[in-house]
Amino acid sequence: MNVAIYPGSFDPVTLGHLNIIKRAAACFDRLIVCVMVNSKKQGMFTPDERVELLRRATRRFSNVEVDFSSELLAAYAKRRGARVVVKGLRAVSDYEQEVQMAVINRKLNPKLETMFLASSEKYTYLSSTIVKEMARYGADLAEFIPREIVDDVNRRMRTMEGKEG
Repeated sequence: MNVAIYPGSFDPVTLGHLNIIKRAAACFDRLIVCVMVNSKKQGMFTPDERVELLRRATRRFSNVEVDFSSELLAAYAKRRGARVVVKGLRAVSDYEQEVQMAVINRKLNPKLETMFLASSEKYTYLSSTIVKEMARYGADLAEFIPREIVDDVNRRMRTMEGKEG
């Protein structure tokens, strides 16, 4: 079975992420979308919440599994039997860091390849950080994140901003 992993913080998952998931799922027998901890980022949602949001957003893809890991990606891939890591690239600025990570992952797990998918042009500007900033100002998020999670993001932002509960 051809298994790939699409790792990320997904805080929250965007339509750009979902586009990469859809395209990668068409290339592999099974795609594991793995919520991973990024020590450089402050989370809006807990890892468990992100897993739940991703499960709702990816329910229509029969060969997509959502998981969480706090271990190194190379070790996680080996444990799960995945030979490919899928990474989306929005811009040239993503490339240098992603290539560096691909080389390190391959050093740690020589059987692990990294496949880069260029972002669809309509999502090249989109990031979870931008979504959180728009949510902070009450913008309509329907064109930026899966409809299944719009209410969750808006509710969390109101809570974070002290406007609710």
